[in-house]
Amino acid sequence: MRYVIFSDVHANIEALTAVLAHAARKRKDAWVFLGDAVGYGAAPNQVVERLRRLKGKLVAVRGNHDRVVLDPASGIEFFNDHAKLAARWTSVVLHPGNRRWLAGVPAGPLWLEPHIAACHGAPQDEDTYIFADSDAIEAFAAVPQAWVVFFGHSHVPCMYSLQREGGKALSFAFLKGADRIELFLSRESRYLINVGAVGQPRDRDWRPAYGVFDSDRGKLTIYRVVYDAHAARKRILDAGLPQILGDRLVRGY
Repeated sequence: MRYVIFSDVHANIEALTAVLAHAARKRKDAWVFLGDAVGYGAAPNQVVERLRRLKGKLVAVRGNHDRVVLDPASGIEFFNDHAKLAARWTSVVLHPGNRRWLAGVPAGPLWLEPHIAACHGAPQDEDTYIFADSDAIEAFAAVPQAWVVFFGHSHVPCMYSLQREGGKALSFAFLKGADRIELFLSRESRYLINVGAVGQPRDRDWRPAYGVFDSDRGKLTIYRVVYDAHAARKRILDAGLPQILGDRLVRGY
């Protein structure tokens, strides 16, 4: 099976349009969206409607911003002030049909295949960040049957790998620095992989990232795509949202 994997669009229709146009040329069996369609950005309706119109099979898990926009009592107190403002603004402007679609997106993890999972934060908790070795060990332990887990939430393309023999040789790598990165995954190891963010990259590269995974070959390719970040920034400013949410789109952090 071949999957186009993308995450953290955050109401950035300019970035999503560029990524989907790039990915349209790739052979695929399904789109896999790892959550946070909304939040931060100023085009929540356009993004949700674009996801709803995707041609082909879409497997989607909700993100923490998706949940909080629909129900602020489900965690808005943990957001910083800028994220709170954007979430409340999004909750007001989101159209009823788009709210219903977003409400129907399930929490992860979802299983793409018996040993391949998709989640937003970590497989045990959609709000948990995988930032450190200890976080990765907990995530691996939560889904012992998984060969590969794709996650989002941190907006940083990276990979943790754990050797199956003994389960102790953990390694980490950033997946950045090129227009395209190709990896072949071993069946002798397990993996936690973040393919990066579409709508708000945070690895000091402003370009949206997404991945294509061929599960039969164990091949993962991560692409960076150029788009009009200044237009997305202007949309945020025109909506009256915090300037920092626009500025970080052109900085990449």
